[in-house]
Amino acid sequence: MVTQTKIEWTESTWNPVRGCSRVSEGCRYCYAERIAARFAQKGLAYEGIAKMTSAGPRWTNRVQRVPDVLDQPLKWKKPRLIFVNSMSDLFHEDVPLKYIQEVFDVMRRADRHQFQVLTKRAERLAELSPKLRWPPNVWMGVSVESAEYTFRIDCLRGTEAQLKFLSLEPLIGRLRQLRLDGIHWVIVGGESGPGARPMNEAWVAEIRDQCREDSVPLFVKQMGTVWARKRSLNGVSVRRRGRKGDNMSEWREDLQIRDYPKWS
Repeated sequence: MVTQTKIEWTESTWNPVRGCSRVSEGCRYCYAERIAARFAQKGLAYEGIAKMTSAGPRWTNRVQRVPDVLDQPLKWKKPRLIFVNSMSDLFHEDVPLKYIQEVFDVMRRADRHQFQVLTKRAERLAELSPKLRWPPNVWMGVSVESAEYTFRIDCLRGTEAQLKFLSLEPLIGRLRQLRLDGIHWVIVGGESGPGARPMNEAWVAEIRDQCREDSVPLFVKQMGTVWARKRSLNGVSVRRRGRKGDNMSEWREDLQIRDYPKWS
């Protein structure tokens, strides 16, 4: 599946893998799980991969390779930023190394694009990194939702990826004294959707200050559903497209930051 996307820090998505399973607190209200469950009826793309339950949408823990779409980035003529596996995790334990290598080979050949790969399975990333050919147009990132998962940054730092980034989203806890050496970009965002947990603006400001100190570009994606809801309850109008707190013009001016790393 190759699609345009509303994800603010990328331009398109490419999903050569479908399906996932929960690994940490950041997965509790996963947007991909919600979307997949909506398209899980018989004959649809996520049949057998996700389902609706009395407790809400759930992955079935089945992960499916989609080799038919492997070559699609090669057909895209206009250079773009491509988020790889927005609906899965390329480093999921059920994705074989050989298939991951095939995905990397496509990214290497489609060198007019920049590919953004993001994982919560940082330990498998570190294990497989020496077995992968890392072209300069592959950005490798890890998700870190709270201080409990900062070990993922060390795993990322040890890889051969030439551009390394952090996705601090959904940020559900304060991150003090982040080590940003060897990191080239940071994304931060609050949680959105049903059940969303709050993100404190002060946490974002701390991350901003750490990024400035280490000269790391920062991209503030959104303040989250709780922030937007509180703003509305306080009598401040929230535009429809800002229900996730993603309308930057409504934020504190000092947090209106959407910078990118430099790439060749």
